[in-house]
Amino acid sequence: MGLSQLNDNYISEKDYLEGEKISEIKHEYIDGNVYAMAGASKNHQRIIANLVRHLGNYLNDSPCEVFFSDIKVRVDAKKYFYPDVIVVCENDDEDAYYTESPRIIVEVLSSSTRKFDHTLKRQFYQTLPSLEEYILIEQDFVQVAVYRKADSWQSNFYYLGDTVTFQSLDFSLSVAEIYQHVKNDDMQEFLAQVSDT
Repeated sequence: MGLSQLNDNYISEKDYLEGEKISEIKHEYIDGNVYAMAGASKNHQRIIANLVRHLGNYLNDSPCEVFFSDIKVRVDAKKYFYPDVIVVCENDDEDAYYTESPRIIVEVLSSSTRKFDHTLKRQFYQTLPSLEEYILIEQDFVQVAVYRKADSWQSNFYYLGDTVTFQSLDFSLSVAEIYQHVKNDDMQEFLAQVSDT
């Protein structure tokens, strides 16, 4: 989802958090500035739904939980973000609206967020001691990028025919399952090939 800055006036962390509880739209917070989040496409929502369904079923009997879209991640007192999907396994945060201890963060990319999610946001997230994996999923074409702490945050890319392993959960999901029902050129070509076999 894209961001647009609301104003140049400094807003305190406390005022931001209180404002989010009553706001009809979500805002991310960076260094005292708030940024309105744009709406999401159907493909964006399809990818999130696929991940939440599969991860939720897998984690059903574990201490880990899946949250999506409306729960913030607090990087520090100056940075709050709304990832598309997060997995939290040490849910001892006192606040009901954000977490400081995600194990996995997933962002679904668009043309307006791709650069920020790949660069600055990734750097911010990687400062979180609890984070083990940061996953970036393209919606307009099929590509999943996984950054793992265990690999010194080097990127690994996955495409149709591959399986993505969430190493910190010992869980695997095919790229095709992540993109189920998604309508883009890559998926249409893939489905046509499958139907021909």
